[in-house]
Amino acid sequence: MELLDHLALGFATALSWQNLAYAFTGCLLGTLIGVLPGLGPVPTIAMLLPITYALPPTSALIMLASIYYGAQYGGSTTAILVKLPGESSSAVTLIDGHAMATQGRAGPALATAAIASFFAGCVGVLLLAAFAAPLAEMAFKFGPAEYFSLMLLGLVGAVALSSESLDVSLGMIAIGILLGLVGTDVNSGTVRLAFEIPQLMEGIEFTCLAMGLFGVAEIVANLEMQKTTGTTAVAPIASLMPTREDVRRMTPSILRGTALGSALGILPGAGVTISAFSAYTLEKKLSSRSAEMGHGAIEGVAAPEAANNAAAQTNFIPLLTLGVPGSAVMALMLGAMTIHNIQPGPQVMTSHPALFWGLIASMWIGNLILVVLNLPLIGLWVRLLKVPYRLLYPAILVFCCVGVYSIQNSVADVFLVAGFGVAGYLFGKLSISPVPLLLGFVLGPMMETSFRRTLMVARGDFSVFVTRPISLGLLIATALLIVLALAPAIRRKRAVVLAEAQA
Repeated sequence: MELLDHLALGFATALSWQNLAYAFTGCLLGTLIGVLPGLGPVPTIAMLLPITYALPPTSALIMLASIYYGAQYGGSTTAILVKLPGESSSAVTLIDGHAMATQGRAGPALATAAIASFFAGCVGVLLLAAFAAPLAEMAFKFGPAEYFSLMLLGLVGAVALSSESLDVSLGMIAIGILLGLVGTDVNSGTVRLAFEIPQLMEGIEFTCLAMGLFGVAEIVANLEMQKTTGTTAVAPIASLMPTREDVRRMTPSILRGTALGSALGILPGAGVTISAFSAYTLEKKLSSRSAEMGHGAIEGVAAPEAANNAAAQTNFIPLLTLGVPGSAVMALMLGAMTIHNIQPGPQVMTSHPALFWGLIASMWIGNLILVVLNLPLIGLWVRLLKVPYRLLYPAILVFCCVGVYSIQNSVADVFLVAGFGVAGYLFGKLSISPVPLLLGFVLGPMMETSFRRTLMVARGDFSVFVTRPISLGLLIATALLIVLALAPAIRRKRAVVLAEAQA
């Protein structure tokens, strides 16, 4: 009954005209960036962070969350119709989705993607609502030692589950932690790593880092590759309705993809892309039509679409209940919460119940909005693909510069964005993901604070980390992840799974 009362509060908050408008705006933007190749939820949310300063906290988070899971829907449209993955998690959908389109079955493929996405999204939100309260209650038993161990587990998990090499991920996390330490130390008043530059004495603004590494770097990479959104013509879609046989075949795939995506979405570092790849690989092994996979099998559309949308919802569980981001988007969401002076973690449920449950309720509403948006507007999305990229990037760059300047009215922040943009571009050239750097930047200062508080309470006794049961359990889990990450057999198996999914 308590859960129903919480959900009633959430729907009352989410169904206000203001929050409905921001949910619709976020879903529309998310679908748009999912459709347009070269964009994505991470750079878009990074570029929109300055706007959230002027919005109420609940409305801002509802809009940003809608952009995130809306991009998972939109990415499948272009993947199926024109063989362009608008979003990275849709790269596996295009294998069978586009094959179905070339066979004259684009309508059923799109309908399958929408049905799988809607069902998995609703299940993911249900899991978020069900597990939120118990996890938050458990988190109240956490002290500084437990939070340090939990954040350490989050960083190690991001490395262990990443497709990057172990040494590269560790190096990027170390760089992120160092960048997070730039500025004046709160406890001692010592200026650290500022190199006598006055503008760095207050630290590096989170928005500058995120917007540069993801937004500006993505624009530069697209220009270098001379990407345009013009594509070949798409055959008219006769019908969207799947046949009874399609429904019979897609149902077990949707259920398997939803279960796998829901589980992987909770894990730090796994994310929607690995969920989609893993679901496709699982279907290859378990489906009765595995021989058809890659040649227009409807299971190859249903499973990854269910997995990535379920993971997009359960990604919020560790952020909202424990205050630990498990992916780049969740790190940006954490940044948006801190912008509004909201401390992420279990206290959000008690100190901001309308925000917490309103955000969860808005996800159900957003999933319904996305079904209405995606199928009737397919023709519009395809026409948008013909807009040349050279007309888009100047407006995006101006938006970035104005947005970051407006945060602190600082020209130095604009130069920082440019510098991080160059760094992000170089990382792309070296095929290095900046996501571990962003996680290190966010979690590093939080880990330092928890570590210092623990030792102050324990009077310098390091054994406190292993004498407290929850902290010890988290450290053991961290050690197991390190062993798994270093085990040659496990690393080879992970590489094979990713290679099979991308083949």
